[in-house]
Amino acid sequence: MAASPIPTIDIESLGLDQGALLLIRRALAERPVRGELRVRGRSPDWRMHLEAWCRSQGHALRFDAEDAVVTRGPHAEGRWLGAQTTGSADDVPAEDAASGWGLAARGATVEAGSPPFFFALHRRDELWAATAGELYRQAAAAQWDPATAIDWDAPFELPDAVEAAAVQVMTYLIENENAALLVPARHLGQIHPHFREVLQLLALQCADEARHVEVFTRRATLRGHQPALSTAGGQASLRTLFDAPDFSIATFLLAVLGEGSFVNLLNFLHAHAPDPVTRQIARLAARDEARHVAFGMAHLEYRLSVQPDYQVRLRNAIELRYDTLAGTAGLNEEVFDSLVLLAAGELSPAAVARGHAAVQQLQRDMAAGRRARLSRLGFGPDEAQRLAELHTRNFM
Repeated sequence: MAASPIPTIDIESLGLDQGALLLIRRALAERPVRGELRVRGRSPDWRMHLEAWCRSQGHALRFDAEDAVVTRGPHAEGRWLGAQTTGSADDVPAEDAASGWGLAARGATVEAGSPPFFFALHRRDELWAATAGELYRQAAAAQWDPATAIDWDAPFELPDAVEAAAVQVMTYLIENENAALLVPARHLGQIHPHFREVLQLLALQCADEARHVEVFTRRATLRGHQPALSTAGGQASLRTLFDAPDFSIATFLLAVLGEGSFVNLLNFLHAHAPDPVTRQIARLAARDEARHVAFGMAHLEYRLSVQPDYQVRLRNAIELRYDTLAGTAGLNEEVFDSLVLLAAGELSPAAVARGHAAVQQLQRDMAAGRRARLSRLGFGPDEAQRLAELHTRNFM
């Protein structure tokens, strides 16, 4: 039986240094080891360049009249011996992402000898959430531009006392959002990129918080004022978030308890805002914060599903934080009074009474929300209530 003709590739006048190697490599990759490929060309010195390339790659080469015949060697295939597989792009991530996978895309094949990258967060149960991908898509679709999403030129005039209250509340929000930005940012560089959905979601969460800092600052200074007061107690409360021992505890304290309470606060500000700018800011920020809470809950529900005894560490984290802050003042009276005044709208006794009652209801709503979220994480009713009441009086 006649031998099969050798496949031929004609690179015409294209030089090997002009892209012809791409054509040759692709054609040769379709041949088995020790299979032959006939190469035909017309560019100057193409034979010399091909001979040098074949020698460097371990392919045999012979010349047949005007053509070159390349015999595929085993070395290119051997290059991928010992390569590491990194799962499938669309599947649930691996239980433990290897350091040798480095920065490779999930689902890629990683050549042996690639340098290791040491990410502190490389185990799925340490950071995963089943809804991370969907929450990322929602977050990407819900991004908003502070310059256009808010009508900064909306007309309004407020009494001096009410405007000062708005500035104080914005000042308080800024420092809390600085914490809400920096705490997840500290973890971003520690997450193995195999868990891309979490990495992407936290990156957008940081962008959310940066945007909140921008709009709260812009509202605080909208009428020519400087930001107001920042207290030692408030700073001490936020400082404990940076002391959290791991990603899950930090997420629990910040997102589940702190930002969960902040959703209530932002909804309160939306309902009682004395001006349209504050109202728009509160509405947009509350939507973002609700998504952050959703991720925190999803992550902790996942972790508890695979590690039920982790609940003890959540309980201990609340109690330790409570003990740490026992000597601090909690929410400063300037912020409390400012919230009362925003809800009151004026300084008359009847209005202040309404405002005070609204803030008291806000605090009850915050506590109820914390109880509900703690119950979802498996704490019994009495325990959930007790732990909800131990949460920092500074809200975040």
